[in-house]
Amino acid sequence: MLNGKKIVVVLPAYRAALTLERTYREIPFDIVDDVVLVDDNSPDNTVEEARRLGIQHVVVHEKNKGYGGNQKSCYKKALELGADIVVMLHPDYQYTPKLIHSMSGLIAYDVYPVSFGSRILGMGALKGGMPIYKYIFNRCLTLFENILIGQKLSEYHTGYRAFSADVIRSIDFSHNSDDFVFDNEMISQIFMNGFEIGEITCPTKYFEEASSINFSRSMKYGLGVLRVSITHRFHRWGLIKSKLYKK
Repeated sequence: MLNGKKIVVVLPAYRAALTLERTYREIPFDIVDDVVLVDDNSPDNTVEEARRLGIQHVVVHEKNKGYGGNQKSCYKKALELGADIVVMLHPDYQYTPKLIHSMSGLIAYDVYPVSFGSRILGMGALKGGMPIYKYIFNRCLTLFENILIGQKLSEYHTGYRAFSADVIRSIDFSHNSDDFVFDNEMISQIFMNGFEIGEITCPTKYFEEASSINFSRSMKYGLGVLRVSITHRFHRWGLIKSKLYKK
């Protein structure tokens, strides 16, 4: 716990057998109470590796539900365990678990209800080997989102996030996409409900075993991000009513 708040780390896993141990060993168990791994029907031995490491809460999808569908199971299980703070950490070791102290602290001490590990602050993305086209893509999408949503995040596309359980309960993510755009829909919902998001500098690592989407999936994701941002603005103006913002 941290300041009396129970911390649950959730690991949305797919083909994470080669990187799971490195990720898990760096989790700071001096403050983390529980770890949940949700395996999205991986074709490798991710589940067996999770159980070998002693991860107590392992949820297995009998069929692949997608990245967003995986997160839905993650958050549902974390809330069932009585989490006060939920940290979403990719088990591909692209983000260091050593920042869980800092990210959780922002929430535990009521500085922000949500915190993100940003690869853009401090140029962590390029230093870590992010492909230049993905970096440019990230910056252009983030600029567009900040303008339409009316915020000033350094990036909307990090996979390292921590939430107050109250924030998760306040939104209905069951209507969100089961694909990668789930992340942006959730950000839109968070801002629509009046919550703020704090950011900390986060180094990142790009290597062969780390998960990454290809160019065609990136294009599909980008179009989804544009749709979410436009929907957010039109809902704000009262021109449409989106089910994303119903509770």
